[in-house]
Amino acid sequence: MSSAGCYGTSLGTAVRHAGELMMVRKADLRVGDVLIVKTCNSVYTMRPLGSGVYAIQGGWFDHKGVAPCTTTVTGCTWGGSMVKVDIVAACGLCIEFGNRLTTSLVRSIIVVPAAVLN
Repeated sequence: MSSAGCYGTSLGTAVRHAGELMMVRKADLRVGDVLIVKTCNSVYTMRPLGSGVYAIQGGWFDHKGVAPCTTTVTGCTWGGSMVKVDIVAACGLCIEFGNRLTTSLVRSIIVVPAAVLN
């Protein structure tokens, strides 16, 4: 599924292609890991803090002067109200944060495990 076709995706199409997404699942992250997510318009740094909460910097959060912001990640969306709640980032989708902010399409994701940071 190309990122150009993400908006207006039907539920059936989304379900069929969900397994093909290059994504990072919430369950695969540990406290101290760092995600660097490049979207069409911004770069975000996301650090899991535990209990589903993340410290977020970059993009809108920096622009509004509220970074680092502590919030949840609702999941990723195809551009509408259909949200895949088990993932924190996926190429070709948009991230929806707990404050209802939705990013532009994710272009790339880098995961840096906590173990290699120190």
